[in-house]
Amino acid sequence: MSNTSPGYAVTVRVETPSHADATSDLVAAVRHAGGALTALDVAESHADRLVVDVTCDAADADHAESITEALGAVANVTVRKVSDRTFLLHLGGKLEVNPRVPLRNRDDLSRAYTPGVARVCRAIADRPEDARRLTVKRNTVAVVTDGSAVLGLGDIGPAAALPVMEGKAALFKQFAGVDAWPVCLDTRDPDDIVHIVRSMATVYGGINLEDIAAPRCFEIERRLRDELDIPVFHDDQHGTAVVVLAALTNALRVVGKKREGLRVVVSGVGAAGHAIIRLLHAQGVTDIVACDRHGVVHPERDGLDPDRRWIADNTNPRGVTGTLAGALAGSDVFVGVSAPNLLDGADLAAMADDAIVFALANPDPEVDPFAARGHAAVVATGRSDFPNQINNVLAFPGLFRGMLDAGAHRITDAVMLAGAEAIADSVEPSELNASYIVPSVFDDSVAPAVAAAVRAAADRDTTDRDTADRDGARS
Repeated sequence: MSNTSPGYAVTVRVETPSHADATSDLVAAVRHAGGALTALDVAESHADRLVVDVTCDAADADHAESITEALGAVANVTVRKVSDRTFLLHLGGKLEVNPRVPLRNRDDLSRAYTPGVARVCRAIADRPEDARRLTVKRNTVAVVTDGSAVLGLGDIGPAAALPVMEGKAALFKQFAGVDAWPVCLDTRDPDDIVHIVRSMATVYGGINLEDIAAPRCFEIERRLRDELDIPVFHDDQHGTAVVVLAALTNALRVVGKKREGLRVVVSGVGAAGHAIIRLLHAQGVTDIVACDRHGVVHPERDGLDPDRRWIADNTNPRGVTGTLAGALAGSDVFVGVSAPNLLDGADLAAMADDAIVFALANPDPEVDPFAARGHAAVVATGRSDFPNQINNVLAFPGLFRGMLDAGAHRITDAVMLAGAEAIADSVEPSELNASYIVPSVFDDSVAPAVAAAVRAAADRDTTDRDTADRDGARS
């Protein structure tokens, strides 16, 4: 049986005779079915019977059903109902709106709404830049998707993507105090998406693009960055790249290697892979071999789109061709953001000594992590049930907090590099080891550290731009 997960937690309410072994029989049934018991609560107690809520984690939906059947098979036990705890958590959605100011009496209402609000409206009409100071704009991010590339689920559409976007918004608030709101668009047309986001941007201080399929996501992000004066960030691209760079920084510290001369193989050149390659390249890592489903990306390959063409022209200095497995020979680092079960232990055995393997496909990685540990010094995945989880929540809340606090307009490489460095440095040297190269997603010091580093980098970018503009005007 696969590992159980709280994502498949169920509470089974059963009725059982009130004999001495009643609850122990229920516990035994759950364990025999392979469930992980997390709670056993007596909901009702009577002279002749008990009503018991049995809560446990399962491996998947079918396993949860098997556990329920096992409980129902216990002598004289009746299953009353089954509650899926994940669905219960989502009932009614995961977000709500609360006012930040009290509305206790007529005076409060006169200031918050009519007639007092008219004075604030006129002030913004006279100075539109004051909208950021006097409205929700200063602390609000739109989480925008078309539902075409939802992690682990693929093209499920905007309505089915909404629970994911709600969760994203909740993470913004929980970890960085940013008010985020899901915006799920029922269109796949880049022109429509750009037009809609541009038209609604007045309300928001930043745009977080999410789960939009490549290559459409590249065009949408580029156009919105050109047309808007607020930060635009495609988290699937740049959030992943920031955390990968942070994890790689610490993995290199563990194995004692430098970025100079590093040989890196990246599997997957979609949104995440493309951004990882670009950010590593900006850090001076040039010996990168990128692979897609057709093998190594190189200049002589036919049919390269503009984004793959950039990769072909700016990486792979040794002219490697062929397959992913062949490209791994002698490499120091493997980063997978592609598909499950592409490699095995024998493929990793051909890598250099003290190899680093980031197999990040979710939920099933490119190579079994246990097999990878037999050949690599450091192994990371995207999963929460293995050490070294590469999770974007380490990056995006603090990054947007810093950008909003700086009042910055554009997310640059310098900003992302500062965020990556802050994440890496959140792991103290005394804590650093092969099983701990990134901090926990629940480490509440990470987002403030990222925010401070990003704000400083954004302020430097603004100063440098202003200086360049003044010098240009004088010349």
